[in-house]
Amino acid sequence: MNTRIRRTTGLLAAAAVLPLVMTACSSGSSDSGKADSASTTAGSAAKSGGDMGGSSASASASSMDQPFGPGCSSVPKDGAGSFDGMAKDPVATAASNNPALSTLVTAVKKAGLVDTLNNAQNITVFAPTNDAFAKIPKATLDKVLNDKAQLTKILTYHVVGQKLTPKDLENGSFTTLEKSKLTTSGSGQSYTVNDSAKVVCGNVKTANANVYIIDTVLMPKS
Repeated sequence: MNTRIRRTTGLLAAAAVLPLVMTACSSGSSDSGKADSASTTAGSAAKSGGDMGGSSASASASSMDQPFGPGCSSVPKDGAGSFDGMAKDPVATAASNNPALSTLVTAVKKAGLVDTLNNAQNITVFAPTNDAFAKIPKATLDKVLNDKAQLTKILTYHVVGQKLTPKDLENGSFTTLEKSKLTTSGSGQSYTVNDSAKVVCGNVKTANANVYIIDTVLMPKS
């Protein structure tokens, strides 16, 4: 009889303890799952954040290295005269494929500077558009185009013997191939040369030069 009572009491105690054990296990498992889930979520967020930050920085750096300015819209979208096409050719050849620079190309040919510009290394060219040349009275322009010495002087004044980045133009003074200096100023995507010529399409790359297309022909002081 006593043995039966002890067995019954033992079974009742075990039955009372079992739900508590199961509850504890269930709670531990749930907390562990939540912890794992939180850890996974945090890891994903960190990874996502890192990727987004890297992509953003990369995109920002990439955009800073691209051509800029309202005049860039007139550059052909593809072919030899496009930005990608110009990047493959030396500067005089690249300019000859851009319709907006046809007057400049004619002037360069008349001055006999095609090979000089194409063979130069790491230069910057401030390239006047056709509209820039159109600002000059026709009689004056025709006279200059037929005076090789004067034409050479003007054209070489548009060339600097180093590659200039937009950052360099913010407050710069540079010696040209003509031997006198030109000045630049501005920031962001707005730059001026000699306080008169505006950069309408900047940071155009060719095989051997950085090109800044401008809306006014630059004239050396002497």
